[in-house]
Amino acid sequence: MKWTPAVLLRVLVDLIVMNLAFILGAVLQSLLSGADQGGLGHESVLAFWHHAAFYWGWILALSILTVCVFTLNGFYTRGRFYQSRYKAVVVFQAVTLVYLLLAATNYLVGGSLARTTFMSAWMISLLAVEGSRLWSVVWRRVVVAVEHDRHPVVFDEKRVLVIGGAGYIGSALLPKLLEKGYFVRLLDLFVYGEESIEQYRDHPHLEIIKADFRQIDKVVEALRGMGSVIHLGAIVGDPACAIDEHFTVEVNLLATRMIAEACKGYGIQRFIFASTCSVYGASDEFLNEKSKLNPVSLYARTKIACEQVLLSMANDRFSPVILRFSTIYGLSGRTRFDLVVNLLTAKAKFDKKITLYGGDQWRPFLHVDDAALSVFKALEAPIHQVKDQVFNVGSEHQNHTLGQVAELIQAQVPDAEILELGQDGDRRNYRVDFTKIRLLLRFEPHWDLPAGIAQVVTAIDEGKVSNYTDGRFNNAKYLTELGETTLVRRHIDRVRDLIGESEQASA
Repeated sequence: MKWTPAVLLRVLVDLIVMNLAFILGAVLQSLLSGADQGGLGHESVLAFWHHAAFYWGWILALSILTVCVFTLNGFYTRGRFYQSRYKAVVVFQAVTLVYLLLAATNYLVGGSLARTTFMSAWMISLLAVEGSRLWSVVWRRVVVAVEHDRHPVVFDEKRVLVIGGAGYIGSALLPKLLEKGYFVRLLDLFVYGEESIEQYRDHPHLEIIKADFRQIDKVVEALRGMGSVIHLGAIVGDPACAIDEHFTVEVNLLATRMIAEACKGYGIQRFIFASTCSVYGASDEFLNEKSKLNPVSLYARTKIACEQVLLSMANDRFSPVILRFSTIYGLSGRTRFDLVVNLLTAKAKFDKKITLYGGDQWRPFLHVDDAALSVFKALEAPIHQVKDQVFNVGSEHQNHTLGQVAELIQAQVPDAEILELGQDGDRRNYRVDFTKIRLLLRFEPHWDLPAGIAQVVTAIDEGKVSNYTDGRFNNAKYLTELGETTLVRRHIDRVRDLIGESEQASA
């Protein structure tokens, strides 16, 4: 723990509160004893001063016990249990432990402090310490809120931070924001390269921060002056997430929570989060936003956990919006060929084979440009309309079986053969209802599967894609073959080493 000025101030306040409470307990005991003996005469006054003078011999012991016990209970390190809803219980236990230890010390040294003095001082200390914590909460939530209402911080929602903005969806969203006059700050580590945004690099309304969004200092730097945040950053896809599960949880879940807490601290209300319809897993029902979730992959589980964290943080000053994207297809600045429509179309063109696993499994599909459009719609909608809401993103007419997808591809690449290879390990099977986003956000996709397949076919015919198996088109392959996971893990380890060295130096 670093003994910063703020921590030292909290320690000093607690010491003052505990010592004054003990004095007051001694005084109260003297007054009560005097009253029992017939009034506050000369003898009672002498007894009062005796108690007060005797107390000073215990000030050092009480102070040491207070600092030690309160520190171990997380008062100054902001321990997880202390920060939880059980803070009052922790305070009760800590104050009680201080007085039990003080009483034991009194007994061991043969002291003459009365038990009634301990009881009076304990009750007053408990009320004082609990009251000081309660007042700090009231101050933050009421007094500061009133001042905020009198002099509100004005956030310009036309200034947007896009985290992971160089990715598949982000590179499709960026031109939409710039064309509509938004100032965009893009935070991305550019793990897959910078080509996806190259043509916008010199745009006057674009600022680029190349950094890891798990670094709190970089996130705080990026949040300054922003009015809205769009969080698209993640390890995406089941195979990519399976490479290093601890790394996936750190990137997808822990970083999301940290970013959201930073946004909440900055007073940024609109927070748009990219989730997935994969959270539904396997189901024969027609699923809406209230349907039971049944994840069958780590990727889906991390997204569900993020949704729960964000919605639990929601209040009048922080309004997350959850977008559950369908299975995406089509081309963007950073195109992928590890997604079923793009992959099967490329196989049809290059290999003349459409290899199909689980042809009877249902999926909802969505073009990447329409995914970006849904983010833009959520950004432009009145905040009261989207706050704390979950939206499935897609359209009912794009619910297809994988077999139907293969047939649509074959219709445009007739010399390709469909090969049914049975089932694989992917157990996802779901059809989704999109009524909510259609009614509330007036969202209607501009693309359908035949048009998206044609877009990929044209790109291949024009030579824009010469090798669909290139690692830069495949998240899992790129992370594995080019060792990006290893490099990033080394970066994490180095940061942790630096933190450890800093803590040892401060100790």
